[in-house]
Amino acid sequence: MSSSVIVTAFIEALERKDIAAAAALMSPSISYENVPMQPIVGREAVASALDAFLGAASEVDWVIARQHEVGNVVFNERVDRFRIGDGWLEMPVAGVFEIDDAGLISLWRDYFDLATYQRQMTELTGR
Repeated sequence: MSSSVIVTAFIEALERKDIAAAAALMSPSISYENVPMQPIVGREAVASALDAFLGAASEVDWVIARQHEVGNVVFNERVDRFRIGDGWLEMPVAGVFEIDDAGLISLWRDYFDLATYQRQMTELTGR
């Protein structure tokens, strides 16, 4: 599989909230760097964080505007959407993924605006 196909399969698993399928595409030593937050390192730690993060959403829809592959690196520009209660939290995100020689995601770095996330979460949940 190409690097882009691996990333697309990973995102599709997250949209289904299938953490096990997403974890199967991660390196055991993956670094998930959700900038500006602290990195999460290791497949189990990332899977646990994703389970908690996606658990608040009844639906997940990540709309990819652009995705480009350069060797083992995939860049995408997307809007990550999460249905929370009766509304949608929508986050513009720029993502960078590195695929190792085993065909697994070894680095996942997302850039987003934390204040936008916090404001929308407060509007949707009141907290």
